[in-house]
Amino acid sequence: MECFWFLPTFGDGRFLGTSKQARDSSYPYLLQVAQAADQLGYEGMLLPTGRTCDDAWIAASSLISSTSRLKFLVAVRPGVISPTVSAHMAVTFNRYSGGRLLVNIVAGGDPEESRGDGVFLTHDERYEATSEFLTVWRTLMAGDMSNFQGKYLRVEGAHLDSGNPLLYPPTLYFGGSSAAALDVAARHVDVYLTWGEPPSLVKEKIAAVKNAAGKFGRTIRFGIRLHVIVRETTEKAWEAANSLIRYVDEKALSVAQQQYSRFDSEGQRRMNELRSSSQTLEVSPNLWAGIGLVRKGAGTALVGDPETVSQRMLEYAALGIDTFILSGYPHLEEAYRVAELLFPLLPTRSS
Repeated sequence: MECFWFLPTFGDGRFLGTSKQARDSSYPYLLQVAQAADQLGYEGMLLPTGRTCDDAWIAASSLISSTSRLKFLVAVRPGVISPTVSAHMAVTFNRYSGGRLLVNIVAGGDPEESRGDGVFLTHDERYEATSEFLTVWRTLMAGDMSNFQGKYLRVEGAHLDSGNPLLYPPTLYFGGSSAAALDVAARHVDVYLTWGEPPSLVKEKIAAVKNAAGKFGRTIRFGIRLHVIVRETTEKAWEAANSLIRYVDEKALSVAQQQYSRFDSEGQRRMNELRSSSQTLEVSPNLWAGIGLVRKGAGTALVGDPETVSQRMLEYAALGIDTFILSGYPHLEEAYRVAELLFPLLPTRSS
C-alpha cells in the first residue's frame, strides 16, 4: 500500500467555509508540509491544479532540493500545454530530481475555467483531445519520434533530445468517471484514480476500468483520493469532523452550489449526488461527505479511531486500491497525526 499526502497550494486552515485561522500558501509553509511528508514516510505528494492554486510545476520544482525521497504527483493539462513541451518538462524534472516525478493527467471539469485557459471544447471533446495528447506523449516517452495528426493535435518530427526519457519513465495517473474518461484510462494510463466513493461504487468502477483496459490488452493499477479525520477515539474524530464545518453557513453553501452547477464533470456530479442522496453526511460507514459541502472535487473523508479508519482503508485495498492519496486540515499537523496513528496499522513501507 502506498500512502501519499497533499500540498495545499490554494491555502490551508482549521475550518472550511471561513477565513478564520486560515493560512496562506506561502512557500515557507508549503515547505514545512512537504518536508514533513518526506520525513514521515509518505511515498508521494499530490499537487493540485486550477486557477486558485499555485502552479504545480513551479511548486514541485522548488521542493526538489529540500526533500530527499518524496515523489511529486504533478498535473499536466492537455489542451493547455502541448505534449512535446510537457514531456520535455517531465524529463528535465526527473533528471534533476532523480526520478521523483509522477504525472497526473487532468482533462478539466470546469468549462468556465477551461475557457479562461483558452480551451473551448465540450466534455467529450476534452477527453478525445486528451487521448490524442497521450498518444504523442507515450511515443515520446518511449524514446521514439512522433509524427501525429489527429482531430485536435498535429506534431511533425517531435522527439526528446534533452535527457533520456527511458531512464525515469514517469507513471501516468488519471481520474474521470464518464464513459469518455474510462476510454482514456483504458488506452493510456498506468494508475486510475477515483474520489472517495462508498466501496460498492468503487468496486463497480474498478471492474469497469479493468474490463475496458482488457480490451486493449492492458492492466491498470488503482488509487483513491480521500481526506482523513483520525483521532485516538471515534468520539474525538467525529467532534473534529463537525468542528471542521462549524462556520459553514447558508452563504458558503450557496456559493459552493453555484460553483458546482457550472461543472460538466461526471465525478463532481457523483460527489454531489452521493451527498444529497443521504439523510446524513455519513454516506457509508465512516465515510463522511461534509467536506464536499464547500470544497469541489474530493469531498469525502474517512472518520474514526485508528483501528476503524485503517480497516476501512484495507477494505478499499481488498477491492484493488493500492495507492491512497490522503489529506487533512490543517495539512501540516494532520500529516503527523495520520502517520503516527495509521501507518503502524497499515502495510506501508513506513509501518
